[in-house]
Amino acid sequence: MRKLSKLLGCLCIPSYRSALVTHGVAAAIEHEPILRALRSRTVVDIGANRGQFALVARRTFPTAIILSVEPLDAPAARFREVFGADPQVLLHECAVGPERKDATIHVSRRDDSSSLLPIAPSQTAVFPGTGTAGTATVRVAPLDEFISAEQIEAPALLKLDVQGYELEALRGCETLLHRFAHVYCECSFVELYEGQALADEVTAWLRERGFALRGVYNMHYDRSGRAIQADFLFSRA
Repeated sequence: MRKLSKLLGCLCIPSYRSALVTHGVAAAIEHEPILRALRSRTVVDIGANRGQFALVARRTFPTAIILSVEPLDAPAARFREVFGADPQVLLHECAVGPERKDATIHVSRRDDSSSLLPIAPSQTAVFPGTGTAGTATVRVAPLDEFISAEQIEAPALLKLDVQGYELEALRGCETLLHRFAHVYCECSFVELYEGQALADEVTAWLRERGFALRGVYNMHYDRSGRAIQADFLFSRA
């Protein structure tokens, strides 16, 4: 029922329908209610994949600049097809981390589950079909190496969906963190990727830097009812 509802929602909006029918990209409409409660003139979208979140941000904040980041070639190519020459959407093909390096990314059979951390058995148990299909080498760099402070016009939203690499990606954003009013981040309650920081660690790190937890959304449970992951919204205190 959830998939059917999402499909119908995508077909009702012209920009979403075009992305789905022409490019096979379904807008992440589950984020719309959260984004509608915010104001944003800049969205930094880390872990953009094929543009699922950027589609929603583009519609919700029609005058905002969207700066997306995606390290994998195939999803990045699809992202560019979806947005074409849209002057308000810019894609950087890179991953975000605390230091500049080339790193191995573990490519999932579903590319939106790929991670710079090894995919753990619990990930494939909860989300079948997301096991490792191979590896690739990608560029990793701090955010300020390719996005300047001047590009982040307030109020700004930092979104992260990086499959277990959240804390390392946030560390890679630290020099620019003061430019953001909100951080919207997928966090896990169990280890889905080997060595990942869990939700309490991410929350504590952001709290130390002046961000308070504002809400928890889109909770996912396993078949036993155990909470697995959710989207966390933090706002500058």
